[in-house]
Amino acid sequence: MALKCGIVGLPNVGKSTLFNCLSNAKAQSANFPFCTIEPNIGVITVPDVRLNKLADIVEPESVQPTTIDIVDIAGLVKGASKGEGLGNKFLGNIRETDAIIHVLRCFDDGNIVHVDGSIDPVRDKETIDYELILRDLDAVEKKLEKIRRAAKTGDKTALKTQGILDKYKTHFEDGKSARSIELSVDDQKEVADLYLLTAKPVLYLCNVDEGSIAGGNDYVEAVKAAVKGEDAEVLMVAAGIEADIAELEDEEERKEFLEDAGLTEPGVNKLIKAAYSLLKLETYFTAGKKEVRAWTINKGFTAPQAAGVIHGDFERGFIKAEVIKFEDWVALGSEQAAKEAGKMNMEGKDYIVQDGDVMHFKFNV
Repeated sequence: MALKCGIVGLPNVGKSTLFNCLSNAKAQSANFPFCTIEPNIGVITVPDVRLNKLADIVEPESVQPTTIDIVDIAGLVKGASKGEGLGNKFLGNIRETDAIIHVLRCFDDGNIVHVDGSIDPVRDKETIDYELILRDLDAVEKKLEKIRRAAKTGDKTALKTQGILDKYKTHFEDGKSARSIELSVDDQKEVADLYLLTAKPVLYLCNVDEGSIAGGNDYVEAVKAAVKGEDAEVLMVAAGIEADIAELEDEEERKEFLEDAGLTEPGVNKLIKAAYSLLKLETYFTAGKKEVRAWTINKGFTAPQAAGVIHGDFERGFIKAEVIKFEDWVALGSEQAAKEAGKMNMEGKDYIVQDGDVMHFKFNV
């Protein structure tokens, strides 16, 4: 399952530095706006100690972690919704992502210029929110023009759609995102074809200085207060520290560096886990001598749907799934031991896959 997260934010807030920490692709990073003109795309390995434990037991030929595509999108300025700066490209790139990681500058540094001349993460957040809402409003208004013509003929479906679009229009005109609108899931499907930017799940990432990474600062508190009414998470990361960690190849050196910084794990690890949670994703595993692999699924997937992530034929011809809980596999030391202990269950089409399940699918096509 391909997952794509877009890193967005005003110019010079640390997006490209963060991107470089997250992936092996090295984006140009410089102290001026629009350093990133084309979206840089990198592939991030999702950290999961369970995969390593399974691999240690099975000793497979290869280990395949699950991944996330990360897109570093060009900086935004006021007027982007009207095409200012790199606005059209910026907004088009966001449309292609599953979730938004909104980086906010929460540190002072006179050597790094700010496009608006001062540090105010809440203002920066509102700048991007405003541009995204304007673009969504424009999309809704264009669809309304077409629907109204059909509604005038008395078409009941068109009348219903018009009513829903009118609600969105009013909502956007009040400066609110699509995420916060109170409509049924079915009603929200009426605008699915518009791919509304403000309907995407968002994670606010406060880029702080090294001294603030443990306890935060006033900028971070201001951001938390500003997003209190949103269904969004706020995380802190010190991009400078993450860049230093990324340069260390020795695991012991990384551990010592983290301890000195007062951290238990790199901030990028927390970010990846938060992105998973944001999109309501889970992981299951397949394990054999040839390969131990992690697979990403939506929370609530049935066994056939999970099988379909591997290959469509697995879902179409699904017969049953052999399931061992990760904890049982590790505790007992092997698939055979789990089977002998009665810890392998045979599950059918209605089984809801649980995070951490180790699975083997039986199918016939």
